[in-house]
Amino acid sequence: MNSTRPPVLVVGAGPAGLVAALTLLQNGIPVRIIDKDPNPRIGQRGAGIMPRSLELFNFLDVLEVNERGKPPPIVRHYKPGTMEPLREFSMAPHIDLTPAIPFRSKVLGQQLLGVILQRHLEKFSCSVEMGTELRSFEQSEEGVTAVLAKNGALETFDTKWMIGADGAKGVVRKQLGLLFLGETRDDVRIVTGDICLKGVGLDRAYFHQFGQFQERGVSLRPTDEIGEDGWQFFISGGDLDLTKVAQSEELIFEIITSLIPTEVTFNKLVWASEFRANIRMVNKFSEGRVFVAGDAAHVHSPTGGQGLNSSVQDAFNLGWKLALVEKRLADKSLLETYSAERLPVISDMLKMTTSILNRAVKTKDVTFQRSPIVYMLGINCRFSSIVLDEFATLVEGRPINAYEVPDESHLEAGDRAPEAPDMLQVGRGESDVKTFFGLYRPWYHTVLVFAPTHADAIPILGVLEAYDQSVVRLAVVLPSSAPMTPVASPADLVLVDQKGHAYSAYLVESGQTKVFVIRPDGVIGAIVHGAEGVKKYFSRLFLDV
Repeated sequence: MNSTRPPVLVVGAGPAGLVAALTLLQNGIPVRIIDKDPNPRIGQRGAGIMPRSLELFNFLDVLEVNERGKPPPIVRHYKPGTMEPLREFSMAPHIDLTPAIPFRSKVLGQQLLGVILQRHLEKFSCSVEMGTELRSFEQSEEGVTAVLAKNGALETFDTKWMIGADGAKGVVRKQLGLLFLGETRDDVRIVTGDICLKGVGLDRAYFHQFGQFQERGVSLRPTDEIGEDGWQFFISGGDLDLTKVAQSEELIFEIITSLIPTEVTFNKLVWASEFRANIRMVNKFSEGRVFVAGDAAHVHSPTGGQGLNSSVQDAFNLGWKLALVEKRLADKSLLETYSAERLPVISDMLKMTTSILNRAVKTKDVTFQRSPIVYMLGINCRFSSIVLDEFATLVEGRPINAYEVPDESHLEAGDRAPEAPDMLQVGRGESDVKTFFGLYRPWYHTVLVFAPTHADAIPILGVLEAYDQSVVRLAVVLPSSAPMTPVASPADLVLVDQKGHAYSAYLVESGQTKVFVIRPDGVIGAIVHGAEGVKKYFSRLFLDV
């Protein structure tokens, strides 16, 4: 095998593929990423970005997603046949921003998200090869041989690993022979797309809904990303031939005009497609050296806004693990935890989104408020074989509940690591204010040593200095009562929790010594008493130090 070739081939340049590629590149792993479409995919598609995904984009240093995203608009539902508002409602559940939870959900179309992510890939001299299709592949113990097609010519490409992010109809899952278990819901069909139009009385501050779901209805969400007259539209109707509608600009204009009782001027239909609810997932996320992520691994109803977000989280979970294996710092068996951790999460996600869908079908209404569970802050992998918690009480036969609403009074290994701002860095140069989310990055673990004094942390730090500093960073977190004076330390950072946010969010008492290991994906890998616990945790990941 040509060692100069990128060791990872990513198939598909949607959100999952782009995040997988970026995570690997930030870990120093070269990537080749291809997409069979000759041009970038247009359209808003699933536009909701949940708080948990915004945290991951923060770790990837892709700050534009939060900066350019907009708050979800208020839904305005109209009295039938009129422009009189019947009710106004937010489908987004209320969330109080706290020091531990810094992000609210945003709306950002997938087309712009793709542009943003590709710009970040270019910083690593990596670009998506458009119009390049995976035709077939074979794998062995040593690697993967893929047959690619571009401009009518075939290419044989040898690589070590392959990530299939090529969608529900893609080649990778099918050729791996993975099961795609679930159902197709013929009772849930819509036409969706992007359109440019102006309508008298259509205030762009609102998400307008006319008619009813499951009956004739149309919804318009304003999206400035395609123009000042741009809207994402949704058309439903049990008596309509939606396959025919999706293929006809004239029919789309006609239906929208019939349902919106105001003067409408149509400027352009950008794109349109028929959607029907498929609720399916794979039986496993990998086979040998080949993995699936995103829609290639799971599809479902869009009613909970979980699809894109789950895809991004798949890719992030896989990326840091694959990087450690490719760097020969971890055994190949670590990659088995990708499937083991994501299967329960996706299974619970499908149950949740299907429940929302069933309620929408029953009530003929999609505008009810969702549970805060959709924000994904309570997703956990407490059940994972590689997490370690010396403080949690083990309960035999404890059921796996991978999707929860977060409980700030409870924290276990496998949970999302909370944010903690306003910490003062002491010990090196001038004092500086730090946040935990400013520390967490996808190419290293962060070991947080909470200790009453720096002297209490020294024995722990001494043992941990043996770990490769490129993949393990050490931080001492002192209570607000600790002196602000500089101190020489073997840790990368010494932080004083001057406002108490860290000790509060991580449930640590000021006189207590407690160590947290934060994984590259912002998950708490371990909560332990000291150095021996950290060593035990890393022994599950790393080859011998």
